[in-house]
Amino acid sequence: MREVWVEITQVRGSSPRDAGTAMKVTEGAIEGTIGGGALEHRAVALARDMIASGAPERVETFALGPTLGQCCGGAVTLRFDRTRRPVDPAPVFADQGAPRTHAADPLWIWGAGHVGRAVVAAADPGLFDITWVDDAPERFPTDTPDHVATVPAADMVRLAARAPRAHHLIFTYSHKIDFDLCAALVQRQTVSIGLIGSATKRARFFSRLNGLGLDPVGITCPIGDKSLGKAPHQIAAGTLASLSERTGFERAS
Repeated sequence: MREVWVEITQVRGSSPRDAGTAMKVTEGAIEGTIGGGALEHRAVALARDMIASGAPERVETFALGPTLGQCCGGAVTLRFDRTRRPVDPAPVFADQGAPRTHAADPLWIWGAGHVGRAVVAAADPGLFDITWVDDAPERFPTDTPDHVATVPAADMVRLAARAPRAHHLIFTYSHKIDFDLCAALVQRQTVSIGLIGSATKRARFFSRLNGLGLDPVGITCPIGDKSLGKAPHQIAAGTLASLSERTGFERAS
């Protein structure tokens, strides 16, 4: 069988997703998400090694901080096997023909992973003109709505240092890139900066930014609405609801 299911079976402390969350990995695709950026990258690599080598099923525990450099501070146990699991539904892109009643606000999305895709899929084209940035062109879907411009950028941080006045949402696969983007964007005249993460990540980033003489007051972290859940579409719903209340900055300024 040329596919492996990866399921979170146990969580200790803070983690990106809850026990029972699963994703399917094949040689060329992923369905669903276990979250966490670096955690998911490692899990996908291990699953594809199993597919290529025919290795037996396995259970692995990852300490998110020491092992993967994530700020969650917890530990996650993953089961890799060939038994089918339910996975999160793929996002459906918003209607490209939705009418606009006013000029849409610029929204820059950094990262084309699961949460970035969910935000793009759910964003109202009547409210937002989206610039979508990632350092790997293959992460973008093959079809995107008309109000979305995809920008492959080998050095996202360098691009952020020239970014325009806009709302910015940061969803990359790397905490280092997340931090460097925050450092670049707080020095720009941004409208808002939203950063995916936990309260621990917020505290660490803010402390480091302060140490560099940078003011992180404009950064919102965590984003979304915790009561809605941790799935990408749930994070997207809470984030966009918050942003929708702040649109129209150009018309109000």
